[in-house]
Amino acid sequence: MKRLKNSASVIALVAASAMFTTACEEPKVDAAIYETLQQCLKDINMVRSECEKNYNSARQQHAAVAPKFASKQECETEFGAARCEQAPQRTSSGGSMFMPLMMGYMMGSMIGGRGFGNSQPLYRTRSNPGTFRTSDNKAAGRSTGRTQVAKSSMARPTSKASTRSRGGFGSSGRRFGSAAT
Repeated sequence: MKRLKNSASVIALVAASAMFTTACEEPKVDAAIYETLQQCLKDINMVRSECEKNYNSARQQHAAVAPKFASKQECETEFGAARCEQAPQRTSSGGSMFMPLMMGYMMGSMIGGRGFGNSQPLYRTRSNPGTFRTSDNKAAGRSTGRTQVAKSSMARPTSKASTRSRGGFGSSGRRFGSAAT
């Protein structure tokens, strides 16, 4: 009898845990993720003008919203060898800043399903190269094409005008001097 009570308690605890996890899961929204413009153009479900408009928008945002680092080594520690470039911005003392390469772009579904908009650049970290991440370090998913992502991943990215301290993207690093776009 005691064993049945313990089993029932375990089952109740597991069920409550599953309900709590489901209740706290962030709502998903429709999106499309591509590594390149050509990948989007080859998708039979996409319209050429949307692919081009959203890719160009993400490219334009890239320099403003990408995480910035004081050295190429700090950037490569976070994003991997040969995955960083010099940023167009300069430090307050006139030195160079570095940022990760854009590894893809994401666009969100417009209201009513009429096309895609709200595009933004995506990045991949050295520690988790299979997952696309936004410039604000929100996971955007692992697959390309039409997908669903957490609603917070579609938030407009913030500008990063100055460097992060060592420790990096999403771990213990901090961002200084960021302003919303």
